Amino acid sequence: MSVDIPAGEGDGAPLVPSNGRGALLVLAAFAIFSATDAIVKIMAVAIPAPQVTFLVTAAALLLLLLHALATGRTRRLVPRQPALAFWRALLLALDTLLIHYSFARLPLAEAYLIAFLTPILVAVLGFFLLRERLSAIGWVGVLVGFAGVVVALKPGVAPLNLGHAAAFGSAVFFAFSLILLRRAKLAETDEALVASVLVVMTPVALAVAFVSGGLVAVGSPALAYAAAGGAMMLGGHALLVRAFRVGEASVVAPFQYSQIIWGCLYGVFLFATPVEMHTLFGAAIIIVSGWLVLK
Repeated sequence: MSVDIPAGEGDGAPLVPSNGRGALLVLAAFAIFSATDAIVKIMAVAIPAPQVTFLVTAAALLLLLLHALATGRTRRLVPRQPALAFWRALLLALDTLLIHYSFARLPLAEAYLIAFLTPILVAVLGFFLLRERLSAIGWVGVLVGFAGVVVALKPGVAPLNLGHAAAFGSAVFFAFSLILLRRAKLAETDEALVASVLVVMTPVALAVAFVSGGLVAVGSPALAYAAAGGAMMLGGHALLVRAFRVGEASVVAPFQYSQIIWGCLYGVFLFATPVEMHTLFGAAIIIVSGWLVLK
């Protein structure tokens, strides 16, 4: 690997660099994130989207605090690099707000298509900022993966508007957040990196909910969905953090494309959305791209 990594983490546990392991972890992370998106979609039928974001994020933060108290590991929630943790958390908060806005202004397929520029941006930023070197085959894999997304989504053509700009801004913010995650020292615990995101994102989501029309009353079913979504968000962020700490950013990031596959599965089982042939063909291309990136 082109970036030197210390042999241990803050608690003394060994952390062995491995692009293959990083790929498996990030695949699991994006599968969980897709499930969280499905829960958000269900909740957003009756609750404004910013309030849904607040409820799910607050639930994730509460679960993390309860786990830390139960295990006596509250000190691991405090970042040793507070500036890096704060800026990464702020980038992710802005990413979330922008992608939600783009969903309101664009067809979902077009918003996803633009947001999935992130892996290409990470590969470019990793080259210039982290001195990571993707092989020629790796670069082909990144571009092939994006082509697979285009085939799977089969997006329409629409006039450019602020929704397109928001989706692109979301991709940029997410890419920079992943680069910052890669630069986090191994002395920084995974819990601190996850906690900092939730601590910043929760009040930001609450503020946006108030500004965009206030809060509405929620019942027990919505709270149960929020708890489930919070648990998944927490698990997804934990896996994402570990994936980008054991694998190179430019190699691990393209596996974000796998969300297309998970999205299709969740769509079939939860929303009775049919899967078309172009989607299956695009998914096959995405799988090939992942293999090329790992070459």
